[in-house]
Amino acid sequence: MSVANRARVDTDADLVAALRRDDAGAMDRLVETYADRVYRLAVRITGSREDAEEVVQDALWTVGRKINTFKGESAFGSWLYRIAANAAYMKLRARRGKGREIALDDVLPALDSGGIHFEPMDDWSVRVDDRALQGELRKVLDSAIAELPSDYRTALVLHDVEGLSNPDIADTLGISLPAVKSRVHRSRLFLRKRLSEYMNDGAART
Repeated sequence: MSVANRARVDTDADLVAALRRDDAGAMDRLVETYADRVYRLAVRITGSREDAEEVVQDALWTVGRKINTFKGESAFGSWLYRIAANAAYMKLRARRGKGREIALDDVLPALDSGGIHFEPMDDWSVRVDDRALQGELRKVLDSAIAELPSDYRTALVLHDVEGLSNPDIADTLGISLPAVKSRVHRSRLFLRKRLSEYMNDGAART
């Protein structure tokens, strides 16, 4: 077997086979393996524990029901994440407008005519290594992610938290590859701005 073929072996192959055979206990194995992961993804996207719990149920039921449509062209985990992310995204879109969303252009660094950021941003990266700041920084980061418009938050979480590829995200969200790249990039800029504001405020108080 070549290195390339070994790299393509899916670690969930036994689980997939059991689901396809409708083995007793296969769905229990699916839940045990992926429920917590799907929940973390869903709560990140929806910002709601209740919605996330519903997403877990809907997504894993869908996986079990549609297992024979899984062609093995990607890893089973990636396929499952796309289903879960889509379920979470649909849940979020269903209640869009009920909560306040920021206007991203109001908080991103300004661009010059060539599309380059020209507003100076302090370099506070050294202070991020301070253990005393880690817990608070996590809260600031989580809060900033929650502030992102839903479309941007979903793309960022799928890419930076769950590690999905840009093509997988584009397929999940039904958008173009350039749109995915733009949303992830702009979201990162927003998070950097929020963290910079927090670090600068802290420096001003000391």
